[in-house]
Amino acid sequence: MSTIETSHHVPAQDIPLTGRAVIKSMEAYRALVEEAAQDHEAFWARLAREHLSWRRPFTQILDDQNAPFYKWFEDGELNASYNCLDRNLTSGNANKTAIIFESDDGRVSSVTYQALYHRVCRLANALRARGVKKGDRVVIYLPMSVEGVVAMQACARIGAPHCVVFGGFSAKSLHERITNVGAVAIITADEQVRGGKTLPLKSIVDEALAMGGTDAVKTVVIYRRTGGRIPWIGGRDAWLHELEHAQPDTCEPEWVSAEHPLFVLYTSGSTGAPKGVQHSTGGYLLWAAVTMKWTFDIKPDDVFWCTADIGWITGHTYICYGPTAVGATQVIFEGVPTYPNAGRFWDMIQRHKVTIFYTAPTAIRSLIKSADADRAVHPGSYDLSTLRILGTVGEPINPSAWTWYAEHVGGGKCPVLDTFWQTETGGHMITPLPGVTPLVPGSCTLPLPGIDAAIVDETGQEVPNGHGGVLVIRKPWPSMIRTVWGNPERFRKGYYPDELGGNLYLAGDGAIRDPDTGYFTITGRVDDVLNVSGHRMGTMEIESALAACPLVAEAAVVGRPDETFGEAIVAFVVLKGERPSGADVKRVADELRAWVGKEIGPIAKPKEIRFGDAMPKTRSGKVVRRLLRSVAKGEPISQDTSTVENPAVIAQFADPA
Repeated sequence: MSTIETSHHVPAQDIPLTGRAVIKSMEAYRALVEEAAQDHEAFWARLAREHLSWRRPFTQILDDQNAPFYKWFEDGELNASYNCLDRNLTSGNANKTAIIFESDDGRVSSVTYQALYHRVCRLANALRARGVKKGDRVVIYLPMSVEGVVAMQACARIGAPHCVVFGGFSAKSLHERITNVGAVAIITADEQVRGGKTLPLKSIVDEALAMGGTDAVKTVVIYRRTGGRIPWIGGRDAWLHELEHAQPDTCEPEWVSAEHPLFVLYTSGSTGAPKGVQHSTGGYLLWAAVTMKWTFDIKPDDVFWCTADIGWITGHTYICYGPTAVGATQVIFEGVPTYPNAGRFWDMIQRHKVTIFYTAPTAIRSLIKSADADRAVHPGSYDLSTLRILGTVGEPINPSAWTWYAEHVGGGKCPVLDTFWQTETGGHMITPLPGVTPLVPGSCTLPLPGIDAAIVDETGQEVPNGHGGVLVIRKPWPSMIRTVWGNPERFRKGYYPDELGGNLYLAGDGAIRDPDTGYFTITGRVDDVLNVSGHRMGTMEIESALAACPLVAEAAVVGRPDETFGEAIVAFVVLKGERPSGADVKRVADELRAWVGKEIGPIAKPKEIRFGDAMPKTRSGKVVRRLLRSVAKGEPISQDTSTVENPAVIAQFADPA
């Protein structure tokens, strides 16, 4: 692979030390790295014993006999909910605020660890009373809420793996996940509220269940969020508040093996079918707790705010499990950063005295635009002096946005932690440590101790620093994906491909290391997966949705860089009828966007749709995507087109709709 330019020429930022960090110095960091290198298994065993409470201590550490289907601490028994809730009742945190919840309309409520424990126990008892047992899967389709955390923790308490589905997904996407995971129950709400608008979640659930193949679902639990009118199926549907009211407020946890599945979370892949990433209980929870301490330097008096949705992995690790496992106080927000105005984030930080703020580069870039246009919503118009640590998640943050974030939100005193990780990794993998790692805008810097990251070429050979390649992890770690639900071969081929020797975890991202510092910079996806607003979307999934439209003969989807969203979806479409012209271009494009929104969800709607009479293909019939990517970026076609059977059609796709 060729050498590519990096942003590491930007000088390290002089951010003051936090002064009390868990990992206090670069020497302490290197000592942990060396400990892990000297005895990988003993390192992780020590962390597992120090950070988790075990019902039955483990005697096995790593089982790699059936690699890459690794097992960690398998003979140990524990419960995730016990570790997140019960331990706080005996550690002095019973009356500590666990969650400060702010609704879309600005109403604020809070819940202590004692109250959260009782709510979780009541729902856990209710699920058991409805026949849900250890090993049964429960789909959660809820808005951002305390109820979302309660639902996830209740499932964990009874050993029922949960599958959270983002509230913006369509009935068809929801149906795919319900049937693939084999759910027996669904927890949802009457409606979701975001940005002053409502979405009928219960009606979407009913539509999904009516599609067939969902006979295993015997219970639908509904959280009354708005009081809006909803369809009702007697015997199957039940109100959350009525179920909770009828149950005791204590519940003996189901003690499970560390390898018992805690949850299945679906993420887009390079094929049309979403893949269910399966995580274990012990290894996943360990890394959620450890990274809260290492990366975020969490302290008893911190107010932590992760702005992600529980429908994504960030909401699992750094809302539901990580903060509660370490007894933190956190903010949960129902709405969007621009409602009722683009100062919402800064106003909430000021009012709730947030000390650690973790958000997406997409949100930062959109708020930069708003702040430039209106001083009233500029972060400088608010008191953000309580902040001590800033973080970003979901995609690499570009240096200019990093610098603005550090200066205008952090006031030049807060380290900005550009965290690289994935749904599959369970928690942070490569990230600066606050007050320890010299910071470089645009770089996620160095791997956490115990994470053996490298950059290799197409054959699995490590490339020299300064040369681009693909990011891999050379040793297993406890929070790693265990398998793809129901498809172990897809897991093996996708994450441990034979082309790389079958023993390297393939992250699917390109990367480069700085020759001087060894810092990692992520250069983007190397497969057909887009990163739109921090959400992974498979191109094949969007193409399949478009191809299912009666108007469409063929479709190809690529991404192009977008300064706000990271990547924008660009669709190239050949219709069954004539190529549209004039006013019909926008009309048909809008119709196709609406179709994709219904098939997958609004986040999958293409930003641009371009029409042609045919796809540019090789003589063997393969769509030449490299040309389409250039067209999407507005670049002149300077590449070789001699292998393209019909190069003239490229010009037809020049104009976006």
